[in-house]
Amino acid sequence: MTRWRPLPEALPREARHLVEQLRSLKDRTGLSLAELARRTAYSKSSWQRYLSGAKQPPRGAVQALCRVAGAEQARLLALWDLADPTWPHCVAGAPPPGAPPPGASPLGASPLGASPLGASPLGASPPGASPLGAFPPGVPPHGVAGAAGSAGVPAAGAPGAGLAHRRWRAAALVSFAVIVVLLAGLLWVLPLGRG
Repeated sequence: MTRWRPLPEALPREARHLVEQLRSLKDRTGLSLAELARRTAYSKSSWQRYLSGAKQPPRGAVQALCRVAGAEQARLLALWDLADPTWPHCVAGAPPPGAPPPGASPLGASPLGASPLGASPLGASPPGASPLGAFPPGVPPHGVAGAAGSAGVPAAGAPGAGLAHRRWRAAALVSFAVIVVLLAGLLWVLPLGRG
């Protein structure tokens, strides 16, 4: 059985309970972190961060640990669902969720308030960019335009990346559906050939 370090004091009760259950499940397997990494798609250092409470484990990591341990996923996934909204998405020294990045003006005047599709890798929007694609309220702008080629999608490890990714994916799917419906309507309305 692994001797675990105490969890951070700032970790909420739900997150603490999830990590404790994951630790117990990992101990039950008898695997080292390196062996666990070999059997899953997550690295040894990632497992260290997840099981120390330093980083929220992705839902897929919880599922992978359950598969390796031969445990029922439903209970731990329910714990993950409870812990997800309470997890501190802020690391030491990082600004709290919802706060603008250092050196940025408030969201209304920030280049990040412009269309995410028009955002450049440095976060500056092109001249004349429309604010129609502004981020929905509650989506933190952290990490949104920090990596080259991100096109407004938060980096995987960025604070709030899970919520922002889900909203981004939902908006993309709705946009795609609207385009398909419009094209189908045009094809139906316009005559294909003239007799």
